[in-house]
Amino acid sequence: MDSKRQQKFASLLTKELAEVFRRDMPHLFAGTLPPSITALRVSPDLGVASVYLSVLLAQNPQEQVQLIQDHTKDIRFALAKRVRNQMRVVPDLRFFLDNSAAYATHMDKVISDLNIPPVPPEDDDQPQRPRLFADED
Repeated sequence: MDSKRQQKFASLLTKELAEVFRRDMPHLFAGTLPPSITALRVSPDLGVASVYLSVLLAQNPQEQVQLIQDHTKDIRFALAKRVRNQMRVVPDLRFFLDNSAAYATHMDKVISDLNIPPVPPEDDDQPQRPRLFADED
């Protein structure tokens, strides 16, 4: 469970990091949308931030995340310029691909492909189940 301080810190980082992706680093995402930050978790000492990204419309999302990881230093510098008056130290950034949307789509397809037979209608010839309580109808 994150403390209130961690939650506030993570919220500020999420907002400002999204702006860095959108305004300061658009050249990294030529031809695709900037990644969405699905989660950001901060260590208790506020020294490390784990950023989970969802990459849309990219041919290979893992390559996109690798490109972001390669430019972590530049992203951290741009983030530091934005939050210099609100944070004393900018945490180390670690980027990870969030596959939850792809997994949800896969599970939706699996569930849709299930062949579940319909429930047969109740027959009047079947005996009634016993009533356990007097107030059951």
